[in-house]
Amino acid sequence: MVDSIIEGEGEGEGEGEALNKYKASVAAGCGSGDDGMAIKEQDRLLPIANVGRIMKQILPANAKISKEAKETMQECASEFISFVTGEASDKCHKEKRKTVNGDDICWALGSLGFDEYAEPLKRYLNRFRELEGERANQNKSGNSEEKVMNQNLAEPRKITTHVSPTSINFNVMDESSNSLSRSCF
Repeated sequence: MVDSIIEGEGEGEGEGEALNKYKASVAAGCGSGDDGMAIKEQDRLLPIANVGRIMKQILPANAKISKEAKETMQECASEFISFVTGEASDKCHKEKRKTVNGDDICWALGSLGFDEYAEPLKRYLNRFRELEGERANQNKSGNSEEKVMNQNLAEPRKITTHVSPTSINFNVMDESSNSLSRSCF
């Protein structure tokens, strides 16, 4: 099944073309460095510590993860992200835009056949934007309150405080294992 998709014999012709384009871009990006722009492997992959941390979150607490498993997942996740963002980037390039946004990623997921992920991600993105808008509005109103507070602080005031002595208890163990309590002021 995977071989048929990679060879372009899969479900849709668009998906096969996208995969072939992706394979060509990966080959160009990780090539022999003819253009002097070869990408280091560590720059191409997600940080392995982050991948391992995400893997641990889903597994039972006593589960062990081999280095090989982490490296395999690191490679797969990195390739998937590169595949999806490459498709989104192509869309932006065709539309003469320089910035890839969340909507482009959602579109790319859908166009590559990951509809079951694209729809929930769109809902999440919209909710995130709503919350960010609310937070920005709260910050704007908070800034006006800050100005009033700063004006009040600029007025000289005499502040007096009275601090009462507080006792602090120290537990000391002597050689005979008897606990002694001492107070200091």
